[in-house]
Amino acid sequence: MRRVVFNQKGGVGKSTITVNLAALSAQEGKRTLVVDLDPQGNASQYVLGSGRRQPPWTLADFFQDTLKFSLRRKSVSDYVCPTPFPGLHLLPAHPDMAEMAGKLEAKYKIYKLREALDASGDFDAVFMDTPPALSFYTLSALIAADTCLIPFDCDEFSKRAITGLMSAVHEIREDHNATLVVEGIIVNQYQSRANLPKKMVDELKAEGLPVFGSVLSSSVKIRESHEKSLPLIHMDPNHKMTQEFVALYRELLR
Repeated sequence: MRRVVFNQKGGVGKSTITVNLAALSAQEGKRTLVVDLDPQGNASQYVLGSGRRQPPWTLADFFQDTLKFSLRRKSVSDYVCPTPFPGLHLLPAHPDMAEMAGKLEAKYKIYKLREALDASGDFDAVFMDTPPALSFYTLSALIAADTCLIPFDCDEFSKRAITGLMSAVHEIREDHNATLVVEGIIVNQYQSRANLPKKMVDELKAEGLPVFGSVLSSSVKIRESHEKSLPLIHMDPNHKMTQEFVALYRELLR
């Protein structure tokens, strides 16, 4: 199963959700891959840590090689690097990806990631992080994915953007990936004691949108997890936030 975490709005927790769900998948014994398609590399830093030695290969190398026919000998696994966590692997981002996007788009390389993952077969689960825009890399991920997860941070701007996000997924399904489905909307930074978040979630459900029953709270524990480059299941398995991610992961499996 290949899942993409997608939202054109920044700061909604895409990297956090991607990495923590992937970590839970690996913890269950599945050979799991995180694909970091955001040139900022937040998911890569979260998994590897900013102070560790840089990986020898990145997604920039993969996409650069798609432009060079003579070098297309490697499988996608040759660009993957291990992480400190058993079963969890990373296809890391690199800042050079930002400069390459225009050339890749002009050469119509939007199917290359899907083709590479289709040919690999090395992973039981793939979780893809995306930039906060419908860019070449986001489109590549949506084309490569089976399902789409949409983070929603209980903000009025996020609520207004949901319709546009659903339309974008529908258009990509019509034009590029006939099997792509929105698996669900993930309610993030939820404050159970406040009236507005509950009202917004109820409105999404009333519109018939697929909202997951499991919600993610707002917690400083997430920032600590980022700082230590430790997914929550490895930092504090019994914490409330960790258990919320576990509940969400279980819901994905149903």
